[in-house]
Amino acid sequence: MSGSTIGTLFTVTTWGESHGPALGAVISGCPAGLSLCEEDIQKYLDRRKPGQSRYTTKRQESDTVQILSGVFEGKTTGTPISVVVFNQDQRSRDYASIRDVYRPGHADYPYDAKYGFRDYRGGGRSSGRETIGRVAAGAVACKLLHSLGVQLTAYTRAIGPVRIPEKEIKLTEIPDNSLYMPSNLYAGKASDYLESCMSEGDSSGGIIECLVNGIPAGLGDPVFDKLDALLARAVMSIGAVKGVEIGDGFAVANAKGSQNNDSFSIENDRIFKTSNHAGGILGGISDGSQIFIRAAVKPTPSITREQQTVTRDRKNTTIAVRGRHDPVIVPRAVVVVESMAAITIADAMLRNLPARLNTLQEFYSRQI
Repeated sequence: MSGSTIGTLFTVTTWGESHGPALGAVISGCPAGLSLCEEDIQKYLDRRKPGQSRYTTKRQESDTVQILSGVFEGKTTGTPISVVVFNQDQRSRDYASIRDVYRPGHADYPYDAKYGFRDYRGGGRSSGRETIGRVAAGAVACKLLHSLGVQLTAYTRAIGPVRIPEKEIKLTEIPDNSLYMPSNLYAGKASDYLESCMSEGDSSGGIIECLVNGIPAGLGDPVFDKLDALLARAVMSIGAVKGVEIGDGFAVANAKGSQNNDSFSIENDRIFKTSNHAGGILGGISDGSQIFIRAAVKPTPSITREQQTVTRDRKNTTIAVRGRHDPVIVPRAVVVVESMAAITIADAMLRNLPARLNTLQEFYSRQI
């Protein structure tokens, strides 16, 4: 299976299945000398692990991470960093009834069409549990970016029809509720909405936003490797994400040029923009302002409500999915979006080093 690696210099390869022995990632290209321990990664994994609230699957997994290579005496060595998380609470028997049935909204049918074989136990590689490797790698990328003055903040902007108005976003309230919403008031409204979905055997989608601060101008390339294109690809690769916007996104279709253009100004001899409709990226290259990413997450496809489907041998049937499933994916996916953005930006910063000759000359002139 191809397509399990992302990045050019800072690369991440994820491996493992939902109901296999373990999942993990191999991170290559992280510079030597970065302080890193398992706790740095664990705090990110704790944000996506199951069982955090009644709105997440009841699968009991500690998601305890182990670093197998690439770190010595608390510092990265410049060699590949390998991390592993062992599964502890697989209940494959929950999936026996769907062995030959294609679940609506899942990858069952196209996976079978491609390979002629599928791991029906929770979806195998197409399971949301695959994101463990992404989040572990994202934690490393975030630690690297923090050392370079770059900070990422992701949160739930909306669950179903419950959307936080721009003026009521309070980033300090993100850790105060299990939905990771920057508003305790709207988190309460979203909880009420989710209760109604659950009582109907249904699920909900939502919107995740990610802010990136401290980005220098000049990251990304102007043609196929535009920074916004790379970010869109990375976030869109998350299984539940069905749409990505940068800056104003689809709203630009209704704007005029005079409204959408970000004016430039000078303050203290520094160039800055007076607005940020572009979301921090112009012509595929970062402009030094805040990068703003928005991801649309689909409703959890595993619902207890009866649905029409077919079997592998081409017979009509119905299905009501049983087992342990999140009524909403959004809160646990917040850190996944943040991680994919971090991986992409860390790679872009490393790739940007040889863009100017004087940068290389300055670096190598200091070598002994």
